[in-house]
Amino acid sequence: MLQVSLHNEGPIRLHAEFDCTRGELLALVGPSGSGKTSVLRAVAGLLQGSGLRGRVSVGNAASDCWFDSAHGIRLAPQQRRVGLVFQHYALFPHLTAIENVALAAHPARAAAYFDELFERMGLAGLQRRRPSQLSGGQQQRVALARALAREPQVLLLDEPFSAVDAPTRQALYHELAALRQRVAIPMVLVTHDLNEARRLADRVVILDAGESLQVGPPARVFASPRNARVAELVGIQNHFQGRFFSGSAADAPGFGRLVWPDLATGAAQISLRVVDKKRLDDGAAVSWVVAGELLDISAQAGAPSANTLACTVREVLPLGEISLCTLVPAQLPSQCITLNLSSAALRQLGAAPGTLLYLQIPPEAVHIMPVRQG
Repeated sequence: MLQVSLHNEGPIRLHAEFDCTRGELLALVGPSGSGKTSVLRAVAGLLQGSGLRGRVSVGNAASDCWFDSAHGIRLAPQQRRVGLVFQHYALFPHLTAIENVALAAHPARAAAYFDELFERMGLAGLQRRRPSQLSGGQQQRVALARALAREPQVLLLDEPFSAVDAPTRQALYHELAALRQRVAIPMVLVTHDLNEARRLADRVVILDAGESLQVGPPARVFASPRNARVAELVGIQNHFQGRFFSGSAADAPGFGRLVWPDLATGAAQISLRVVDKKRLDDGAAVSWVVAGELLDISAQAGAPSANTLACTVREVLPLGEISLCTLVPAQLPSQCITLNLSSAALRQLGAAPGTLLYLQIPPEAVHIMPVRQG
């Protein structure tokens, strides 16, 4: 298991803690400048300095500790069995593909080893070509083969798919999935692409300004952010303020109420039925988000419900098969909810600016977060 605890105040700020088990793929996700690559470089031993503190280890034995500031352990990069794949490949242009790979392998490795490795990576017959004679996808495979030739304890991938076209990216995703079946080592992927993280990773680490804000399975992190900043970083569109009230005698067991006010005037509000997880004080100020995929929209009001909102369509922006639809609740004219909806479904509803539609918000679609005081 890879265990990482890194702290650095400057010039590169880091306060990152996470682990990655054997056979797991962990994605580091965050905006540009969030410290994703710096964390990767620190794990590989490429980022060092007197101010860097913490611990990096890959097992329980003393020899498995690569960095421990408290005990003066600072292994050099060449002493760490790390396979590192860079965004732009970092292949030596004057060397052939096999020569690039051989640089990372043990000197005693025979030609048969490299033939098998190139065959496994879909590079058979390309051993003698230089990088300029290879496509972007083939160069990336060579870079991955070079990382594997080190027989690493950990594989680090620094945005390895961002420089290739969509078909090649799909093929490389397949290669990575197949590789995980063959090589059971911790893999850490740096990406700014939320869809890529959701598709490839077992767990994600949300990074901001070098700090790990939340760690967990992608579906849980993206649907249930820990705080408002995480909600912003994972691209949640609908983020609101309100006040939570725990269940009363009038509420069904396990449910409470979320009061959503009109912030512009304060004169109107909507009371939504929500799940009460018994983690918030009665009357607590909260921020909250909704999972768009759990919302339902219709042209008919249906049965009366506190969670059914009559809304006016403010805007419909078609984006091919998907359209961005902005709805304004009739009771809260200063608020709006934006949904990514099927363009075909919106046409069936006759949705256009000014149309009246009904939005159903299931209690489980609402995720509530406490507002940090001070």
